[in-house]
Amino acid sequence: MPVSGRPPAPRSLLRAALTLPLALLLTLLCLPGRAAAADPAVSGGRLDWAIKASFLNYVTGPVANGKWALSGGASTVGGSVFRFHSATGSYDPATGRLSAAFQGGVRFTGHQENGSNALDLSISRLTVKADPNGSAALYADVSSKSRQTGQTSAASQARLADLSLAGVSLKGASGTVTLDRVPATLTSAGATAFGGFYPAGTALDPLTFSVTLKSAPTPAPSAATPSETAPSETAPTEPAPSETAPPAAASFSNGALDWGVRRTFRDYVTGSIAQGSWQLSDGAADGGAFFRWTPGRGTWDAATGTLEASFTGAVHFGGLRQGDTLGLDLTFANPRLSVTGGQGRLLADVNGRTPDGSTHASPATELATFPADALRTENGLLTATDLPLTLTGSGAQAFGSLYPAGTELDPLTFAVALDPAATLPPLPDLGSPAPALDPAPVAAATTAADGTGSGPSTTTVAILAAALLAAAGTGAALVVRRRRRS
Repeated sequence: MPVSGRPPAPRSLLRAALTLPLALLLTLLCLPGRAAAADPAVSGGRLDWAIKASFLNYVTGPVANGKWALSGGASTVGGSVFRFHSATGSYDPATGRLSAAFQGGVRFTGHQENGSNALDLSISRLTVKADPNGSAALYADVSSKSRQTGQTSAASQARLADLSLAGVSLKGASGTVTLDRVPATLTSAGATAFGGFYPAGTALDPLTFSVTLKSAPTPAPSAATPSETAPSETAPTEPAPSETAPPAAASFSNGALDWGVRRTFRDYVTGSIAQGSWQLSDGAADGGAFFRWTPGRGTWDAATGTLEASFTGAVHFGGLRQGDTLGLDLTFANPRLSVTGGQGRLLADVNGRTPDGSTHASPATELATFPADALRTENGLLTATDLPLTLTGSGAQAFGSLYPAGTELDPLTFAVALDPAATLPPLPDLGSPAPALDPAPVAAATTAADGTGSGPSTTTVAILAAALLAAAGTGAALVVRRRRRS
């Protein structure tokens, strides 16, 4: 077909002016990471929720005289906000449909009568679901006792609350998505779950959550042909290292120690009194309900049950600020485990200032003791789970006498690799940090997506779309002017 040298008709120019920006916009939305074959999935994240402040006050107050307990790695933030971790689920960037389930749970008990609790409510496996039509809700596994009948009922993924996402679009997000202080309203199923304490329609505390969207993994290469089989795939002529018994005395260079110090101390630091925070350094990591120090190095003598293990990392607690001075400025670093004769000791370097005004610069301070009969060896690891810790006299001084000697600290868990090929237990996946909770109420949620994932973020796409539409308008105006001149 011959190509004409005449300029296109005004209608053609208008069509081209509108088509090009829209085509570019569609191209942006279909960049790698947006296609169905590589849809991101939820991999990591956290959910912070105080449930309902008046309910917590009621449970722990003089009427119910009750308490709450955490499970599954759940932790607290600021004393009254519960943090659930390790989000998993699905996400469709084309529609914005999201399903994110968080691990951990909390149990409320109170009104104890004749050894039984008239109030007994457990909530776990919280799941946020958002539909393309803009509706969203919070689901959870619930076990509760009715205040009318006293009968206990359980429900899997009951719809606890409706969530307000007014004005929020989850389409085309990537990287980390954070929704801050999302309003929550109790549903009829939630009212039943709460044992009839509140009617449907009651406003609950807003929740904040963040999820990390991870692209689908690249398919693994095809299997090698029989002639290319690596020697490691043939039957071994000698026992693999993981199958051989460790020597009587073994050294190791890989390990991890998990310890939350003390939950009430963490709540004190971040609560309304100290109004502080903590910072991690030198390899220490945040596991939600505990801190992890790694790597671990040392020796283990299986014959005598003697362990010497040193771990790396530091946790600094700061708070009680007065001008440029912190009344609480305390660091625990490089913890050590020493086990001899069936008795274990936890030691750490202690530096800084405590609220009583005393200062510390004490290396290898004995903080607590623990029984060592729970140490186990399996799968190439020497492990101990939830070892009970008892505060020592020197440990009480390290805390500035906030707690007396004999106080129970958070339990300690550790694992060291006697076999270099053994794998340490993973940390809970908290995802990227969620923003600090603002005590002021808000009317609607906001979203944010960083640009670390594949493809542009939601915010980036929105800005580019506006620019392209503006360009389309400019193109159309030029066409109109040209037509008028003609």
